[in-house]
Amino acid sequence: MTSRTALFEQFEELGIPRDVPVVVHASLRSVGEVEDRGEGLLDALIAWVTRDKSPEGGLLCVPTHTWDRLGGPDPVTMDVKDERTCVGTLPTLALRRADAVRSLHPTHSMAVFGDPEKVRAWVAGEVMKESSTAPDGCWGKLRTAGGFVLLVGVGHNRNTYLHSVEEWLGVPNRLSPNFVPMRIRLASGDVIERPIRCHHTVGISEVSAKYPKYEPAFRAHGCIRDGFIGSAPTQLCDCAKMAEVVALVRERSGGIELLGDEKPLEEAYYL
Repeated sequence: MTSRTALFEQFEELGIPRDVPVVVHASLRSVGEVEDRGEGLLDALIAWVTRDKSPEGGLLCVPTHTWDRLGGPDPVTMDVKDERTCVGTLPTLALRRADAVRSLHPTHSMAVFGDPEKVRAWVAGEVMKESSTAPDGCWGKLRTAGGFVLLVGVGHNRNTYLHSVEEWLGVPNRLSPNFVPMRIRLASGDVIERPIRCHHTVGISEVSAKYPKYEPAFRAHGCIRDGFIGSAPTQLCDCAKMAEVVALVRERSGGIELLGDEKPLEEAYYL
């Protein structure tokens, strides 16, 4: 079993920052047994990244996605009081905490922890964003705020941030051409109408499944630092650097579609 003290040692060895936003995607099964189970891991991450919610600390962000409800019988795609998500167990544990502040996004919300003033500023205006991972929203701000993505026992096919990078770069065929009607139910029971352009690919199946193709390019440019959390191989990924690398690849490839097949990226596109 990995103790809380041992987790902090692993965080330090990985170099997980303590003054910027960090988004964590995690497979608890890969992490293995830790002190106080998943709740213990989450509590340790919050304490480390936020410096116990100090004004000098960073923000820990846990994806709480509900995009699986699109097209379902209920037009409400995100209910603030509903703990169910489509992205694993850690998000459910995050939403059960009284100190979680959830961004108001109909499909790609996140639970945010840290200094209350910083948290409020981070999620402010999210309800008005017009796409799944808007460049000026919670996901896009990771690039401009010096943020990091922590992949714990999972790969870049779970790296939601890369959707935002592609939005920022205007990659064709990534968003639905029209706004899709959605609703958010607040804790009060009131419902907000929130149409957005959602992730949409033309001629490409599950584009995020191809995001691991970028990993060699990320590694070649020093975007990733490797380590472990519990028993899980973990990648600490620099958001600004990843965006720069994807932009470089897009420029050198002439803007062609790179994620429509299983072929690895040509080295000429990033070396």
